[in-house]
Amino acid sequence: MLPPADSLAPEWLRVPEDANDLAPGVWPASARRDDTGQLRIGGIAAADLVHAHGSPLLVLDEDEVRTRARAFRDAFAAATAEHGGTSRVYYAGKAFLSTAVARWVTEEGLNVDVCTRGELEVALAAGVAPGRIGFHGNNKSVSELERAVEVGVGTIIVDSLIEIERLAAITARTGAVQSILIRVNSGVHAETHDFLATAHEDQKFGFSFADAEGAVSRIRELDGLRLIGLHCHIGSQIFGVGGFRESAARVLELHERLCQGGELPLLNLGGGFGIAYTRVDDPTPIELLASEIVDAVAAGCAVRGIPLPELAFEPGRAIVGTAGVTLYEIGTTKDVTLDAGSRRYLSVDGGMSDNARPALYGAQYSARLASRAGSGEPVLVRVVGKHCESGDIVVDHEYLPEDAGPGDLLAVPATGAYCASLSSNYNHVPRPAVVAVSGGAATVIVRGETIDDLLARDAGIAGARAADTGAVRLAEGER
Repeated sequence: MLPPADSLAPEWLRVPEDANDLAPGVWPASARRDDTGQLRIGGIAAADLVHAHGSPLLVLDEDEVRTRARAFRDAFAAATAEHGGTSRVYYAGKAFLSTAVARWVTEEGLNVDVCTRGELEVALAAGVAPGRIGFHGNNKSVSELERAVEVGVGTIIVDSLIEIERLAAITARTGAVQSILIRVNSGVHAETHDFLATAHEDQKFGFSFADAEGAVSRIRELDGLRLIGLHCHIGSQIFGVGGFRESAARVLELHERLCQGGELPLLNLGGGFGIAYTRVDDPTPIELLASEIVDAVAAGCAVRGIPLPELAFEPGRAIVGTAGVTLYEIGTTKDVTLDAGSRRYLSVDGGMSDNARPALYGAQYSARLASRAGSGEPVLVRVVGKHCESGDIVVDHEYLPEDAGPGDLLAVPATGAYCASLSSNYNHVPRPAVVAVSGGAATVIVRGETIDDLLARDAGIAGARAADTGAVRLAEGER
């Protein structure tokens, strides 16, 4: 048994009474341990999922996604209805996008936002009505804008003067009229990682308020562009409502001034609402988010004597994040003795190629044994990947049962957002499959890659194979 390791644990991490428990709010609602101690998600045992689909494996609970989509839709609809208004909610394609997920969220009444041609095409392939798509991005190419206008995307969120002129040229050439929002920076700094805060002035997205007024003047000179409102997003993984209220108040000042030159029927206040990755995270309840933000906007409009516009929101990871659980197999363990105590390293068969967030942002995750319930005292562990990087950390700090070891399956919750989206083939590791579960049934919604898939992209290998095939055919012809 290892010496006490609590001195190496961060202050927020507590030794659990039960190192097999599943913290409420961190896991999908369907996650539970069966009578044998094995983790089940959507009614299916973790070991059965891995046996059928391999490891690592991203398991996505369809019912969790749908439930959370409905919750956001209904909360904002109710909050705006209290003030005689309406709302729309957008699912963030960048969090995780497949045709199946796009169908789930649109069936539950959500719109979809995309930020590249690839995301747009996935949404269209899923049958999402173009009018329910919003197109983001700070560097949309001419071809991307042409495609968006061609299919009739509902709104394009304009991010630069160059983009305005590109759209003007496209609409003049095609005779289309494109509805647009202009993205502005409110100057409110979200309490989140610097890379996730998107409303401060010194960053790549949007217009300052001063520059926005000139951009709006230019847009209103153009027959092919229809400005329908403003867009502001203060960041991601945000708890509380204070930042959203302050940002909305500032944007309303600009909204009021711009309304003097024409109607602005829509105001998109972004979102980026936080989720629980560990048991100490305390996300703001959905209903409270909706009511307090909308109440603040309605009060601001009343003070200014202007009508409440239709309000749009982008919850981001809050819809899909908690629905995802990644399953790994433990390969090796190693006890490292340090001056301050000891730490146990558990190495799994994935890592930063399937979850880059710990390396990018220092993101914290939780973990539990999945193939069985462990025994022994809780031991402080660090779960690491198989990549040739010391920063290849999956879970930085966690307590697991003392007997966790090689061959055990490990489950990491709250991986539904930004894990598959940010995945890579670093060290030529194939990206894992994504399997949807619901009511005891599992469906592959994204096929896992194979070594053959990786080799197929190598032009040198393809050329060598083609040459070999040609040589064989030539030899056969000579015979």
